Amino acid sequence: MNVFEYISSSTEETMSLSEKLAGYLQPGDVLTLEGDLGAGKTTFTKGLAKGLGIEKMVNSPTFTIIKEYSGRLPLYHMDVYRVTDEYEDLGFDEYFEGEGVTVVEWAHLIGDQLPLDRLDIRISHEPDNKRKLLFNPKGSRYEQLCKEFFS
Repeated sequence: MNVFEYISSSTEETMSLSEKLAGYLQPGDVLTLEGDLGAGKTTFTKGLAKGLGIEKMVNSPTFTIIKEYSGRLPLYHMDVYRVTDEYEDLGFDEYFEGEGVTVVEWAHLIGDQLPLDRLDIRISHEPDNKRKLLFNPKGSRYEQLCKEFFS
């Protein structure tokens, strides 16, 4: 599978990119976000929410684990950083198979619970306050999505 790379020069550019990506998403889509603290995972999610028509303020669900937002499609925003048992049944699969788009920050912490088909996104710091976003599609749905999105 191909990995798609994008270099963002600003917070606004990252949000614009994810806002545009929202137009390609459909019910049941799962995106995972990895990156150091402050890399831009929540910024990416804010742009995605805007693209889904969500007007409510989006912030990291660090202490609640999951926040739900209503828009063109529901957005299920998960931050699993504080999940202590990777195998604890928190009902993640209900979200993954739901009618909305699921975004999981720190997804590697629940790796065995993630669906096989998903879009993995890694955000990393680059010089001059830039960010590198690597899109790694898992499964034909996400491979096709990335090909269309990045063409």
